[in-house]
Amino acid sequence: MLEFDALAILWLLPLPVLVGWLLPAYRRREPALRIPFFTSITTAAGAEIRSGSVIASASWWYRLVVIAVWLLLLVGLAKPQWVGEPITKTETARDVMLAIDLSASMDYRDFPGPDGKPVSRFDAVQRVVDQFVANREGDRVGLIVFGAKAYLQLPFTRDLNTARALVDLMQVGMAGPQTALGDSIGLAIRAFESSEVDDRVLILLTDGNDTASKMTPINAAEIAQLNGIEIYTIGIGDAEATGEDRIDFETLASIAERSGGQFFDAQDETALRQVYDRIDALAVADIKTETWRPRVSLVHWPTGLALGLLFMVSLTALGRGWRSR
Repeated sequence: MLEFDALAILWLLPLPVLVGWLLPAYRRREPALRIPFFTSITTAAGAEIRSGSVIASASWWYRLVVIAVWLLLLVGLAKPQWVGEPITKTETARDVMLAIDLSASMDYRDFPGPDGKPVSRFDAVQRVVDQFVANREGDRVGLIVFGAKAYLQLPFTRDLNTARALVDLMQVGMAGPQTALGDSIGLAIRAFESSEVDDRVLILLTDGNDTASKMTPINAAEIAQLNGIEIYTIGIGDAEATGEDRIDFETLASIAERSGGQFFDAQDETALRQVYDRIDALAVADIKTETWRPRVSLVHWPTGLALGLLFMVSLTALGRGWRSR
C-alpha cells in the first residue's frame, strides 16, 4: 500500500500559479527607430509587418516538462513509501533458569528407564531436560550446574541450540562430588539481576541432599522470593535410598514453598516429563506482542525522474545553442 509520510507538502502544488499571478513577468518599453520608408523596406525584403511588442513564449512540450518536474519534486518531498502487510511478533516474557545437580549421587542407578531397566538419575534428567529446552521457544533459558560448587554455565539466552549442546556435554562429577544446593540458588539469584521481565522461574533438579553449601537452601529460597523468583524443585531418584544417595524431599518442598513455587516428585522419566508440563501451566508467561509493517522508501523514484527530465531539457537547450552558432 502506498503512503506519504509528509502528505501536507502537496499543498504547495498551486504555488507556481500564485507566484505567476502575484509576481507577473517584468516588462519595459524600449525606444524604436522610426523609418519613413519602412513599408518599402519590408516589401522589398519580403517580410511581414507585425506588432512591435513581441513576447517570447515557450513551446507546449516545454511547459509540460516544467509541470511534470514540479509535480515529481513535490511527490518526492512528500516522502512516498510502500507499506507492506502487518508482521506480528509474539514472545513470552519469561526467563527460565535450570539448575542441574551434577554431584556424585546423581550417578546412582535407581531411576526407571524407558525399557524398565534402572538408569542413572542424571541420564534420565539429561534426556528430559534436552526436550524441555527444545520446547522453550520464546523463553530465555539459562543453565547452572552444581556439585561441590555452583557454576553459571550459560547466561540467559534465546539460543536454544547452544543450551541443548551444553546439556549434552554435561557429566556427573564435573562440578565436584558434593551437593551445593543452597549456593546454586544464590548463583541463580545473581543471574536474575540482569533480567528485566516479571516472570522469573528457577527449576532445580536434584536429589536434594545438600552437603557443601555456604548458604542454607532455606535462606537462599527466602532471598529468591524477595527477588521475585519462583523456584520449582524436582526430586530425582528413589525415596528409599540411604547415605549419600538419599533424597531430602522435605528440604526441596520447603524451598519451593518459601519461594512461591512448587515441589514435584519425579519417580520416572514419564513423571519427569509431566512435571515440566505442569510447570508450564503453573508459571504462566507474560505474552508480549509487537506488530509492525515493513516500509520501503520510494523517494528516489520521483526525484530521479524529475532530475532526468531536467537533464533532457538542458541537453535540448544546449543543442539549440550550438546550432544557432
